Amino acid sequence: MFPNGEHAQVLLSHGVNRIGSGAEGAVVLSEPGIAPLHCEIHVTGTGANLQVPAGGGAVTVNGKPVADIMALRAGDQIGIGPVVARFAIVEAARAVSAPSASASAEEDTGATRVRMAVPKYVLRGVSGAVFGKVFPVTGPVVIGRAAEADISVQADEISRRHALVKPTPDGVSVEDLGSSNGTFINGKHVQQGFLKAGDELRLDAVRFILVAPGMEMAQQTTRLATPEAAPAATGGGGVSKWVPIMLTAAAVLVIVALVLSRG
Repeated sequence: MFPNGEHAQVLLSHGVNRIGSGAEGAVVLSEPGIAPLHCEIHVTGTGANLQVPAGGGAVTVNGKPVADIMALRAGDQIGIGPVVARFAIVEAARAVSAPSASASAEEDTGATRVRMAVPKYVLRGVSGAVFGKVFPVTGPVVIGRAAEADISVQADEISRRHALVKPTPDGVSVEDLGSSNGTFINGKHVQQGFLKAGDELRLDAVRFILVAPGMEMAQQTTRLATPEAAPAATGGGGVSKWVPIMLTAAAVLVIVALVLSRG
């Protein structure tokens, strides 16, 4: 993911993912200082590694220069020349029905689950136990503490079946399932609600951002900041109008107090 919007979110595929200014790369960056093949991310059955090939550019992981190869973990910040990206692990939501024995065995391997097609909406964890994780929303998904929940969140403040989210043509509908600590959309407590790309879903203290892959991350986060900034912008004129009056009143009170003390 690219927090500053230089590129849309990219779902990496198994194998070699080339990053650079070359048109054949999985991620094409046109910013100055980007080499044609700047670096590569290798996705395997056990994780992902970042490698700087011969002739590659300057790369850092969490501020540390990468000379050759380095393993990546969820939440790592990658500096690709002047571009900053963040690495997240996609965790596919489990089916509501009980998984088969073969599916359970596959999950036990700890392999990174990567979908071949980018889903229309994903929930990106931004706090607590879900930080740095991304969950596709391709159908009705139950979020809760129970192991059988589609998105299982091991946090005490989450109810066993906390909330249900469903994709729609225009966003994601949200329904609280009788949770103890509540469901919130952009800070507002809801029983039923609706998420658009960039909106925050909060289950007590566990927070997600709804992401529509392909949108610039900078555009998605702008609307979250707008409600907090709006009161200051609209109310600023009213407050500034009263400042001279209050200062004048304070000056009058000081003068009266001086006169009375001398008398």
